[in-house]
Amino acid sequence: MTAQDRVGGGATAGATVSVVLPRALLDLFPGSEREVVVPAGTLAEVIAALDQRWPGMRDRLVDSTPRIRRHINVFVDGRRVALDTELSAGAKIYVLTAISGG
Repeated sequence: MTAQDRVGGGATAGATVSVVLPRALLDLFPGSEREVVVPAGTLAEVIAALDQRWPGMRDRLVDSTPRIRRHINVFVDGRRVALDTELSAGAKIYVLTAISGG
């Protein structure tokens, strides 16, 4: 693991991160929250925690490869991240849906 694979200095065991979800997901999962705090050291763990709270959310975020779906973008500290990206305690994760049109 290189420094480029980590966001914010690396994960800490038992650390929590904050996740900001897009409105489109909130509409699909009644009772979901715009911002939620979950224990996680990687983005994959974040998505697993979200799916545990709101079953089916993982399928909306991750394809069968598994990778982040093509029309979903996930950013931490202004950097686009992948499922195996390590996160530092207190990191703020933004999940965004792609916007297209002409």
